[in-house]
Amino acid sequence: MQSQPSRSIRRILVANRGAVAARVIRTAKVLGIQTVAVYSAADAQMPYLQAADAALCIGGASATDSYLNQEAVLSAARESDADALHPGYGFLSENAVFAERVESEGLCFIGPSPRWIKTLGHKTAARELMLAHGMPMTRSSALLPDDLDEVTRIACDMGFPLMLKPANGGGGIGMLPVRAAHEIAVAWRQAQSTSAKAFGTSDLYFETLIDMPRHVEFQFLADRHGQVRCLYERDCSMQRRNQKVIEETPAPGIPRDAVQAMARRLEAILADIGYDVIGTVEMLYTPVTGFTFLEVNTRLQVEHAVTEEVTGVDIVAAQIRLAAGEPLSAVLSAPVECRGHAVEARIYAEDPVRFFPSPGELAVFEPPVGEGIRVETGYGSGTRVSSHYDPMLAKVIAHGADRGTAVARLADALERFRVEGVKTNIPYVLRVLRDPAFVAGQLHTQLGAAIASRTL
Repeated sequence: MQSQPSRSIRRILVANRGAVAARVIRTAKVLGIQTVAVYSAADAQMPYLQAADAALCIGGASATDSYLNQEAVLSAARESDADALHPGYGFLSENAVFAERVESEGLCFIGPSPRWIKTLGHKTAARELMLAHGMPMTRSSALLPDDLDEVTRIACDMGFPLMLKPANGGGGIGMLPVRAAHEIAVAWRQAQSTSAKAFGTSDLYFETLIDMPRHVEFQFLADRHGQVRCLYERDCSMQRRNQKVIEETPAPGIPRDAVQAMARRLEAILADIGYDVIGTVEMLYTPVTGFTFLEVNTRLQVEHAVTEEVTGVDIVAAQIRLAAGEPLSAVLSAPVECRGHAVEARIYAEDPVRFFPSPGELAVFEPPVGEGIRVETGYGSGTRVSSHYDPMLAKVIAHGADRGTAVARLADALERFRVEGVKTNIPYVLRVLRDPAFVAGQLHTQLGAAIASRTL
C-alpha cells in the first residue's frame, strides 16, 4: 500500500456525547491537542463540556437534529477551525459518506479510511471480502429480495436454524433468530422495519445460526504504511437482547494457542487488504466450530478500556496518532504484553427487571473509586438522563492479577456505586457477576438472557 505522510493535529472536534466524548477530550489534553465539544439542547449542562477548550450547540434534543445532523456537525468544525474530527462510537462513526465529507473539508477523520468504512460496514460485502482471504465463517445468503416467497425458499434451501440480520448495521440491532419456515414472515417484516429505522435501509441477509456460542472480538491497530498489530481479544458473550453488558480480557477458557493463531491470521489478512487506523474483528467461537467470522467494526469500541487496562496502551491516543499518519512502530514503540485480567460492566439507566429505560435527573451520582477500578462516564450529580439517547450512564472497569480478583473488585465497586433519581441495571449486573456459570467462565451468548429471566 502507498505510505501516507503524517500531519500535525492542532484541534479536534469531538462529534459525540457522554462517556466517549469525555474520554477523547481527556486523551487529547494529554497529547497537547485542543478540543471542541458539540452538544444538543438536551446536553447543554453535561459536565464534560467544561473540560473542552470550546463547546458549540449543534441542534435540538433529538439525535436527528444534532449528533446525526451531518451539516450541523461539519458547520461546527468550520466555525471552530478544527483540523480533525473524532466520531467516537455510534452516531456517525461508521457512516462512510460522512467520513468522506469530513476529509473533503480538509479535516483528518480519526478513524479508518472511508473506503474501509463503506466496504466493511456492509455485512455481506465484508463477508465476501474476508471469505476470499480465507476467513472461516458460517454459511450465509446474498442480500434477500423483497419477496416473502423467495425469502422463504432461500431459508429452506439453507436449512434451519438461521439468523436474520441487517446488512448495514451493528450492535445486535435488528437481528432475529429463525428456527422454522413458519417464523419467517413475522421475523422478516420486523427486521425490515427495525433496519430501515436504525440504518436507513431494509437490506437483510441470512446466516447459519450457531446456538450458544462465545462472542469474541480481536482489537487491531494499523498504520497507513502497511503494518497491523493485534492487541489481544475480548470476550463479549454476556449479552441481553444481543446487546453487550459485560466484557473481559483475556477470554476465559479458550485455549491460548487457538486465540494466538487467529490473531496472527487476522493480522495477515488486514495487512494484505491494506486496512488502517483502528478496528475490531468480531468472531463466534465454540469448541466444535472454532472461530468463525462475524463482522468488522470500523471504529473505537465501547469496551476498549479493558484492553487498555491489560496492555497499558492508550487506544484513543493510538487512534489519533495513526489517523495522523504516524507509523505503528512509533505508536507502539515497545512490545505489548497482556498483564492480568480486566472486566467491564455497562451501567444503564433502566429498570433492572423489565429493562425499560429510566430517564430522569441524577439527584446523586457518585461512581466508585478504589484499587484497580476505573470509571468512564459523561454524567454527574444534577445532570439529566435524556430519553433521546442510549441510556448508558457509565462503564465500570476492574483490573486485577487474575480473573477472580478482577470480578470481585468489579462486584464490590458496583455495590458502592451511588445512583439516585433513576433506576439502574446494577442489580442485574451483580447477579450476573455472582452466577455460578459466569464465575466458572462457562460463558455463551444466551447466558445473560437466562439470568435476566429469573426473578430478581
